[in-house]
Amino acid sequence: MNIQRPLLLAAALSSVLLAACAAPSTNHNGADAGAKPESAALDAAKSDPAPAASAIELPAYVWHLERASDAAGKPIALLQREGKYGLQLSFRDGRLGVSGGCNRAGAAYALSGGKIEIKSFQTTLMACQDQRLMQMDSEIAKQLEGSAQYAIQGEAPQPRLLLTTASGAKLELSGEPTAETRYGGPGTTAFFEVDAQRRTCPHPLMPNHQCLWVRERKYDGNGVALKPDGEWQFLYQEIEGYTHEPGVRNVVRVKKFDVKNPPADASSVAYVLDMVVESELVSPKR
Repeated sequence: MNIQRPLLLAAALSSVLLAACAAPSTNHNGADAGAKPESAALDAAKSDPAPAASAIELPAYVWHLERASDAAGKPIALLQREGKYGLQLSFRDGRLGVSGGCNRAGAAYALSGGKIEIKSFQTTLMACQDQRLMQMDSEIAKQLEGSAQYAIQGEAPQPRLLLTTASGAKLELSGEPTAETRYGGPGTTAFFEVDAQRRTCPHPLMPNHQCLWVRERKYDGNGVALKPDGEWQFLYQEIEGYTHEPGVRNVVRVKKFDVKNPPADASSVAYVLDMVVESELVSPKR
């Protein structure tokens, strides 16, 4: 007996959970009243020189929350997951996406100098047994909405993002390059149906290697799945970000990237998980 667990709402909202390009902040110092403009500008340049523009762009990284403290400097417990911070922020196409709690959330944002203005959040509506994850969703939305100061520090590949929210809370995040950044391009989108069980596949370096058993899936212009017509085949490599669970059949959306100068024994393409479209628990065959 098959038990369908479609994730349609997550699929519908996932495309709006990513965000767009950022502009580095600059500081401007005004002259004191009564001082000559030239003198004031010279004094300001000596005492508080403008920071160099950062070459790091917000959309080029996924930002992992490492520390969060309120205006008094105390840790914000609701943003912690089992004693650690698990929330992630992404920026693409004018949208801020938040994941790592119970639901995925997104909000429009705009940059102005060193400020970021974040609009009201939209979120998926899944319920989680762990109530703390749902509280985490509410808390991060409350902290981020409104006007915040931001600054990017450090250099690639490990920059840091500092956010000071309207309430005075401080969020410190570390950057991880996105797949587009790592592979140097936007990639192409594909859909794979992944069978519930791996299969032994011929591999020149790994005897009895267990491969994913997949076939390509297609959808029409309205997002309706077409009847599968592709052949099942071995996928000799893993899908980055995808964890296979024996007994669970999945349809996944992936990004396909060309790999520049791959090793002789490696693939010239890489597959990165974009989202799980649907899942199905499959009873063992008897």
